[in-house]
Amino acid sequence: MSTFTPSGEQYELTAGDYRATIVEVGGGVRSCDRGDRPVLHPYPVEAMADGAHGAPLIPWPNRLADGAYSFDGTDYQVALTEPEKHNAIHGFLQWRSWQAREQTAESIVMATRLYPLQGYPFTLDVSIEYTLSTTGLAARTTATNIGDTACPYGCGQHPYLSPGTGLIDDCEIELDAGTRILTSADRQLPTGTEPVDGTPYDFRRPCRLGELQIDHAFTDLVRDDDGRGWLRLHGTDGRTAQLWVDSTYRLIQVFTSDTLAPDRRRRGLGAEPMTCPPNAFQTGEQVTRLEPGASITTAWGVELVGRDQATGRPEATGA
Repeated sequence: MSTFTPSGEQYELTAGDYRATIVEVGGGVRSCDRGDRPVLHPYPVEAMADGAHGAPLIPWPNRLADGAYSFDGTDYQVALTEPEKHNAIHGFLQWRSWQAREQTAESIVMATRLYPLQGYPFTLDVSIEYTLSTTGLAARTTATNIGDTACPYGCGQHPYLSPGTGLIDDCEIELDAGTRILTSADRQLPTGTEPVDGTPYDFRRPCRLGELQIDHAFTDLVRDDDGRGWLRLHGTDGRTAQLWVDSTYRLIQVFTSDTLAPDRRRRGLGAEPMTCPPNAFQTGEQVTRLEPGASITTAWGVELVGRDQATGRPEATGA
């Protein structure tokens, strides 16, 4: 019987009652569980990743209008990977083979080299160190410009928080973010921002998702004493799947997965750390200028806790 899987080699990590599966294709996370409860909504081992499940988004996250941008006075054009909306989306590394390095029972480093290509004539060494511990899964992404000229860079990743069983509709979402990025209905490109106060997108206190459809980036994150911002999905089983991001991730994209195949919709909440907003390569907003020889490291993680352990606020009281 063939052992072929669309996501390539499967690398299993274990620590305490946590388990995670890291994959060769895209270098992403296929699954993460604590005991018999999923922390991240997985995709099947016999299937290709849908909706960028678990994938790194490099060298830019989200959408790039018309696949066009300028950098240091030169215009560039990349392939349109979302042709129906005339956008390029999520960079170049989602379907590439990554190599496993430095593997232990609890950790693995996945690495790849992005060689110059049409529209991005720069060279990056990229690695992601995944570490599983008794407190959850952490991912540290490092990109190094090994070329001779500066290059533009942004980073994201695309995990989906799990409700446990069933749909996310009966779960509560909690995200202490003050601003939502508005997007056009046809191409989902930024049109401006609005404060979340007084809108259906104010998740600074837990809110039942119901049938609300979300595919927006949120910023102005309130951070804890360690500089982390948090997104929480409170399940009906009294447990909370939560994502943290370090200070390099200025935004979190929230996606209720309404555009996936019918049997996959609203079974996970897309929780996407992003260092820059949608269409950043074109606007230049919060894009990192990575000089020759320079590196940047970004970090995020997920964990599953009892709801009484998920304060949702920087203050320990949960006030």
